[in-house]
Amino acid sequence: MEDNEVRERIRAGDREAFGDLYDRYARTVHQHAARLTGDLSAAEDVMSETFLAAWRTREQVRAEGGPLGPWLLGIATNKARNHRRGVGRRLAFLARQPKPEETADFAEASAERLDHQRELAAVRAVLDRLREPEREVLALCVWAGLDYAQTADALGVPVGTVRSRLSRARKRLRALTGERLAQEAREEREPGRGRGEVAGRAAIVALPSERGSR
Repeated sequence: MEDNEVRERIRAGDREAFGDLYDRYARTVHQHAARLTGDLSAAEDVMSETFLAAWRTREQVRAEGGPLGPWLLGIATNKARNHRRGVGRRLAFLARQPKPEETADFAEASAERLDHQRELAAVRAVLDRLREPEREVLALCVWAGLDYAQTADALGVPVGTVRSRLSRARKRLRALTGERLAQEAREEREPGRGRGEVAGRAAIVALPSERGSR
């Protein structure tokens, strides 16, 4: 199906076409949300909110254009941004409350899910030190694979802004990753440590490649 036909069917409220759109991009949106929030549960919420917002604003889709992936990722970026700000407000509120009694956590998770959470946590340890606009453009250009024009469209900024943000993000991320590796190496040499494996994995996942932007 041609992109313009998909757009027209989405604009018209074709539920079958929207279902196909969900099937095609749900995983991509979830992965993008996970990279921005660092939390799989939050990513699921962001993904749901993204497609709900997409359905509600379907009439705003332009009649002509390319695939609708950048449009969905732009919505997801805004939803993830709102989630991060909401978390910050909730944490500030909780910090002012009396400490609750500790209770045992009997929840079980699969080994695959735990590994993914640890990987996300390791990457977030570096990414959190980037500015929010830099994190967003890095996630869209490098990991989501959008080109400069698509990223600019998703974020509603000029292409030149995307280029400059991505350049700063890459330089900053490389520097922060190097600092983290050095810190992990020092801690690994100390008795009772042994976190080198996590640090190495974080570096591999976090460092962007030139291949990511087109």
